[in-house]
Amino acid sequence: MQTYGVNELRRMFLEFFESKGHLVLKSFSLVPHNDNSLLLINAGMAPLKAYFTGQEIPPRNRVATCQKCIRTGDIENVGKTARHGTFFEMLGNFSFGDYFKKEAIAWSWEFLTEVIGLDPDRLYPSVYLEDDEAFAIWNEQIGIPADRIFRFGKEDNFWEHGAGPCGPCSEIFYDRGEKYGCKDPDCTVGCECDRFIEVWNNVFTQFDSDGQGNYVELQNKNIDTGMGLERLATVVQDVSSIFDIDTMKAIRDKVCEVAKVAYQVDPNKDVSIRLITDHVRSVTFMASDGIIPSNEGRGYVFRRLLRRAARHGRLLGISGEFLSEIAKVVIAESKDGYPELAEKREYILKILSIEEEKFNKTIDQGLEILSNMLKELEENKTKELSGEDAFKLYDTYGFPLDLTKEILEEKGYSLDEDGFKAAMEVQRETARSARGVTNYMGAEETVYQQLDAGLTSKFVGYDKTSHSSIVTALTTETELATELVAGQRGTIIVKETPFYATSGGQAADTGLIFITSSANSSENVAEFIVEDTIKLQGDKIGHVGRLSKGIIKQGDTVTLQINEEQRAFTAKNHSATHLLHKALRTVLGSHVEQAGSFVNKERLRFDFTHFSALSRDEIDRVEQMVNEQILKNISVNTNVMNIEEAKKEGAMALFGEKYADNVRVVSMGNFSKELCGGTHVRTTGEITVFKILSENGIAAGVRRIEALTGNGVLNYYRELENELRKACRLAKAEPAELTSKIESYLDDIKTLRSENEKLKSKLAKDALGEALNQVIEVKGVKLLAAKVPELDMNGIRNLGDQLKEKLGEGVIVLASALAVDKVNLLAMATDGAQQKGAHAGKLIKELAALVGGGGGGRPNMAQAGGKSAEGIDKALNKAKDVLETQLN
Repeated sequence: MQTYGVNELRRMFLEFFESKGHLVLKSFSLVPHNDNSLLLINAGMAPLKAYFTGQEIPPRNRVATCQKCIRTGDIENVGKTARHGTFFEMLGNFSFGDYFKKEAIAWSWEFLTEVIGLDPDRLYPSVYLEDDEAFAIWNEQIGIPADRIFRFGKEDNFWEHGAGPCGPCSEIFYDRGEKYGCKDPDCTVGCECDRFIEVWNNVFTQFDSDGQGNYVELQNKNIDTGMGLERLATVVQDVSSIFDIDTMKAIRDKVCEVAKVAYQVDPNKDVSIRLITDHVRSVTFMASDGIIPSNEGRGYVFRRLLRRAARHGRLLGISGEFLSEIAKVVIAESKDGYPELAEKREYILKILSIEEEKFNKTIDQGLEILSNMLKELEENKTKELSGEDAFKLYDTYGFPLDLTKEILEEKGYSLDEDGFKAAMEVQRETARSARGVTNYMGAEETVYQQLDAGLTSKFVGYDKTSHSSIVTALTTETELATELVAGQRGTIIVKETPFYATSGGQAADTGLIFITSSANSSENVAEFIVEDTIKLQGDKIGHVGRLSKGIIKQGDTVTLQINEEQRAFTAKNHSATHLLHKALRTVLGSHVEQAGSFVNKERLRFDFTHFSALSRDEIDRVEQMVNEQILKNISVNTNVMNIEEAKKEGAMALFGEKYADNVRVVSMGNFSKELCGGTHVRTTGEITVFKILSENGIAAGVRRIEALTGNGVLNYYRELENELRKACRLAKAEPAELTSKIESYLDDIKTLRSENEKLKSKLAKDALGEALNQVIEVKGVKLLAAKVPELDMNGIRNLGDQLKEKLGEGVIVLASALAVDKVNLLAMATDGAQQKGAHAGKLIKELAALVGGGGGGRPNMAQAGGKSAEGIDKALNKAKDVLETQLN
């Protein structure tokens, strides 16, 4: 059998199914599109769910893909075994109501035996126990002897996920030979050892289940097949594990080179080598799809993988940052199949370096804290770390939970995961709420799922603000409808609409949908107020709002009128983001990529990749460059062209965005050219003026600019002018004199503060003498409980230290009222007083309640704050009684 590399196998699979009439689609982003049930794409069919559910019509009934996927369910086993990994590529061929079992089985056999060249005598198919049809195809058409076809039950060979489409599976196993086996003479297909390995799984979606064990035959049957590329390469290259195939071995070898260790010499080091190999592969691909490390969602997955890899680098003895060096090999090995890796190389390496550097700054401190926690566990003779402590490591030092668990397990300890989950409940509840209710395929369950998949809407609003069209569907908030009446809320779908639906960071149009009584009448017999416009599955556009008048029925011809002023202001802000993007790349460098945006009629927000705060000079240069392009009044042109042609012409594409073959390119002279489906001004001069309001960081390697255009800038300066006038009135100065007047006031304030401090110091010295006259004895211990003039906490501590020196041994309680609702309390106990039982912390705790506050501290010194100055005398009088109970 000829050996093929991973990149060759990927190409061979896609070319084979292309020859069978399949449309080959590029891998979708790891970030799910319109699917709140998944954090990350975890299977080849996941991005195609809408085609399987019938909510969207596929571009062709036969599709083939090689999909990048990430699964973290077995993350604790990655590295510990040679089987587990988080990142993998899934080869798949899919049929949406086209071919079925006969073709799917025949093509899988043809590819494995004739294209790849696997020995037919070493291939063993399995079928569902009751699937006689699949058994017959394997036996009679492919020619596999009956004793080599294995029948398995539902657990192994029937795909089902609650109610909905489901069906039997047929897997193909490959016998890798005795050298990979368990030596058991009865070893065969289904054994847990590595000899018989599943390489292909055909899922025959032929039934609709009610979730109660009842099945109805589907009219349109589907094929969903999957084959792990890495697993196929393991078989073809005849190597022990996925970590030995050509692309992953190159990464593994780089890890060994950087760590100066050898593979398969020390089992413990092998764990770290495999883990780093896998995890860096995952985070490299995640970064290429615009995922940013954070403490929630997919960003948390990114962070935990990267930080686990960084820590295992330390276990291998690697000093300093190294992950970006490993990522370079990942990019080199996989760029043939995923050109975005090479395109985003500079950004990927930078984001990994920043996150690794951030972790390195906290890990030593975190490890020290954990070490102290373990000492306490040892002292208390317990083997479980509390959930609160684990959460502290997570929240303060960036230790993902599984990293803490891993370190604890290495030292023979466990942790209270329930306690950790309780501490995380607020974040988890928020995440659950964001995901919404989902159906069996993981799409959000809404009334829109019930719409006919054949319905589509066309956007005609690039050059129209009003348009007539036919109502094709109506819904209330909970169900499909044939009409809406006055007072009802719902959604209207039409054939053609000038309303822009929220997408690409641009806010939706609002406006009115109406029916007039006649062609010559201006009176509307029905009016629907559009409050939002949304994109729905299957190229449908929904107009969401309420009917304020009359009745609108399915089939009615209606007029759709957008809010023109809102559209115009939004267009100004949207066009300004294009100018801003190019200006940022010019001033800061080509590593700048758009990482998100939002534009509406009020303002614009633009997120971009950059690794430090912008200086005042950089902000000014960017702002000036944008305004220069506005003043030039450049024509804004749009062209529809092939995606590859657009990229060759230098059009900027967005991170992780999936584009169709033909795209809309928005050009502003020779200055800016971007792929964009939004609405824009006709010339840059319509923007009028551009003003940056703020620039700040929102995540590692991502900055955010908020800005205004047009009337927004004029209103901003009008408000500033009003504030300036107010300030001038208060300062009794003209605008030109205001700065010097403020400087004069500041000098006066500085002088007054100095004089005030001198007076406070004098009062404190006077209070020192007066306070010493109030010393009493309690059970042989001196107690000084006194009220002192207005002193802040620093002042009261300084006075306490001076009194302690004068007093010698004893206890001091001082109270000072800065206002009727602000009280400072201080208690001090010398060593001698402590030996007799005095405890400043416990003393202050009881006294603080009398001034409406709380506090505490150490045995020798404690402080508290309160809100009631009226209680000071009671507190000082009680000090004697409390101290008396403490003393031996």
